[in-house]
Amino acid sequence: MPPEPGVLYDFRPVTEKDLPMIAGWLAEPHVAEWWDDPETEIAVIREHIDSISVEPLIVELDGKPIAYLQSYDPHLEDGHPYADQPFGTLGIDLSIGVPDLIGKGHGSAIVRQFVEQLFEEGAPRVIIDPHPDNGRAIRAYERAGFRAIDRRHSEYGDVVLMAVDAEGDAQEGGIT
Repeated sequence: MPPEPGVLYDFRPVTEKDLPMIAGWLAEPHVAEWWDDPETEIAVIREHIDSISVEPLIVELDGKPIAYLQSYDPHLEDGHPYADQPFGTLGIDLSIGVPDLIGKGHGSAIVRQFVEQLFEEGAPRVIIDPHPDNGRAIRAYERAGFRAIDRRHSEYGDVVLMAVDAEGDAQEGGIT
């Protein structure tokens, strides 16, 4: 059952207190399949808490944490594999941590809402990079308005690079 129309998610910064919860999510089979081991990932997320290039967030629904979301600027990291994207482009990654919420439309709804916020803040394009075998994520991102623009292999592994552009930008594919 998809989320009710008009459902709004809250996005708040990750704190040290959230790391054990995120580690639990990273150990869930539906998340572990696509992330490195939780200990390594938690160390990276901990570093991002005070980062200027990556913003780690908790997604809440009705005041309850349900997902980990991060946004990043590929132009703020030397040699980032997506630095070829237009200036101002932001990347995002999403993992719904609560297994009971998988396959119910929350992924595309969360991404759609967050992308709209990024567009309101001036981002011309948002990218996301699911693994080519992660059909569930690819379909969710397509429902959120993303389209595949490239297939890449980098230090992040094999990915389908997907993008959505702000309406009125020169590129096609804004969220409708």
